[in-house]
Amino acid sequence: MVLLSAPASADQLKPFKDELFAYPGILESRDGGSYLVVDYREARDINQRDQIAERRVQGKYVYTAVRRVQQDLVLRTQVGDVRHFAVGATTNARYITVYLHGRGGSRKQGIDDFSFGGNFNRIKNLMAANGGLYLSPDFPDFGEAGAAQVAALIRHYAEQSPSAKVFVACGSMGGRICWLLASDKTVARRLSGILLLGSHWDEDFPASPAFKRRVPVFFGHGSRDTVFPVDKQEAFFRSLSAKARGYPARFVRFETGSHGTPIRMSDWRDALNWMLARSP
Repeated sequence: MVLLSAPASADQLKPFKDELFAYPGILESRDGGSYLVVDYREARDINQRDQIAERRVQGKYVYTAVRRVQQDLVLRTQVGDVRHFAVGATTNARYITVYLHGRGGSRKQGIDDFSFGGNFNRIKNLMAANGGLYLSPDFPDFGEAGAAQVAALIRHYAEQSPSAKVFVACGSMGGRICWLLASDKTVARRLSGILLLGSHWDEDFPASPAFKRRVPVFFGHGSRDTVFPVDKQEAFFRSLSAKARGYPARFVRFETGSHGTPIRMSDWRDALNWMLARSP
């Protein structure tokens, strides 16, 4: 693979280890694929996939040469210094994907090549190989201050790459910042997609600028999530179409999966290509 090469298509990310990261089996599909139930099994998807369970995936799942285009940076902004990792093209990027960690995490979680089944290594490689940029920042909290710093980070890199499609992915409590960004007019007008990975709902989202622009939303959720119950997230997902017919939302339910399962199992390329085909 050649890093930072041009994408195969302007609106589709080219593959990276798709045969390893594709969903292992679809138990149910509804509404033209907008709702999927994925077969998840801990014995297969953790124990057989990892060299050290939940700590180090087998080497075939990763390509660490991407570290050559990985930088640990600090952005000085009016709302504070934003420590972040940047992987790929920091100017003239075609795509920008931002990952926001949950409670207890840091910018280091989103660039760990070997945890979560190698899924962070995959998104790093997908962005780098498709002329894109991947960002994993620190932020002070999950409220207004954190959202302000992430918004400043997005605005900075969007200015450096004015034609880039921007996606924000939020794990667990990081979803709070995703929803706040959806309500920020300057950020919402740049968004091409929001990904909620084992995260929560926001009843105010339908009043947001992002909802009015019909920004696609992807939900990945474990059926046994004890932090944010799956039935409540599914109900919120269904409510979006009720408020705006045909709203671009997709729900992927990992059957028997727990709170962290969507971060490990969500198919980045499938989700982002789905959003690229529907982005405003």
